[in-house]
Amino acid sequence: MQNLFKNLKLKRRAIAMLARMHFFGNPSAKMKIVGVTGTNGKTTTVTLLYKIATSLGYKAGLIGTVENIINGKVVVAPLGKTVPSTTPDPINLYKLLNEMAEKGCEYVFMEVSSHALDQSRVAGINFVGGIFTNLTHDHLDYHKNFENYFAAKKKFFKMLSKDAFALSNTDDGYGSKMLDGIKARKFSYGFFKVFPTPQMGEKEDFHGEIKKLDFNGLQLFFNGIGINSKLLGKFNAYNLLAVWSASKLLGFDIKDVNKIIENIEPPKGRFEHFTSKNGVLAIVDYAHSPDALEKILIAVKEIKPLNSRIISIFGCGGDRDPLKRRVMGKIGAELSDIAIFTSDNPRSENPDEIISQMKKDLNPLLIKKVKTIVNRHEAIIEGVKLVQKGDIILCAGKGHEDYQEIKGVKHHFDDMEELKKAL
Repeated sequence: MQNLFKNLKLKRRAIAMLARMHFFGNPSAKMKIVGVTGTNGKTTTVTLLYKIATSLGYKAGLIGTVENIINGKVVVAPLGKTVPSTTPDPINLYKLLNEMAEKGCEYVFMEVSSHALDQSRVAGINFVGGIFTNLTHDHLDYHKNFENYFAAKKKFFKMLSKDAFALSNTDDGYGSKMLDGIKARKFSYGFFKVFPTPQMGEKEDFHGEIKKLDFNGLQLFFNGIGINSKLLGKFNAYNLLAVWSASKLLGFDIKDVNKIIENIEPPKGRFEHFTSKNGVLAIVDYAHSPDALEKILIAVKEIKPLNSRIISIFGCGGDRDPLKRRVMGKIGAELSDIAIFTSDNPRSENPDEIISQMKKDLNPLLIKKVKTIVNRHEAIIEGVKLVQKGDIILCAGKGHEDYQEIKGVKHHFDDMEELKKAL
């Protein structure tokens, strides 16, 4: 069986190399490509980098979970049906890169998933830089254990050349490990544990400070330079610091970058929010892993008014890692005043069984805070009935998605649309 998987991986790599040289003429050598990997923050990070590059006047491409973009031309990029991934297969990836090169793109910013790395989908790509955001529980249905998950991410940094930069969040427990034993130039960023690297020295690695965070945005200092952002939450402070640091490493004019950051709106489905006429704050976020759900709920708690309640509505995807369901259920129940467990994309699974697994680790006190409504539309209606002026209602898990997949059929469903109708 091991030989079978080894041969399969070799074949995948061979396909990638054939696509690179014989079909598309090594397009990655004609552009500066920056890859972003990690459990959370990839989409926001590549989107922000793309917006900065284009605002500076560069032609650029983006490859990500929500969409692929070639010089402003958007191509929708839904998650794969059988294998979730943010990175296309080698042939489609090189085809996309070739089109970007032909359209004159100077920069490409792409999400690099653990599936893509394990399956050699990015083999042969010449990256000028790589960014590591964080590593938490996700995709263990595919990788089987956390060691394999880490090893898949590590492959990305091992493939970087000595001239490329490797930028890692060293506040994360795996951040420094990502930099161990690699050829690339090493750089760290963080708000706590920034480790100066031999190439740069203490003054040149990237350190952030949070001066203020509320529902108006963030006030930050990066290496002593003051920056404001409309983005919300501490996790977005990390995304912004990664983007700011990468911008410096790419040689962008940092004064112009600071101005651009101040005017950037949050990406769709990432802490996207509005306030209703009756004073209820509604938030939609893509958080679909334990760490992401915890971060979004903590972010809401950090900036919410003293007496307001948090009502969360979320589920767990079917045909995906079942181990995270009980973890997410407990996190949601603990950090919400009321948690409504509902369907995400149940796919081929029974949504009642998924919700049952979400409730496995709940004690009697947490059970009292939980409502179970399988139909997501009805769950949102119920959540809106429960909120009062000053409360916060959070719909997590689907973010930018405008569909719900049930028994192999995708039905139109948009959390933000549903919330606006109900409120």
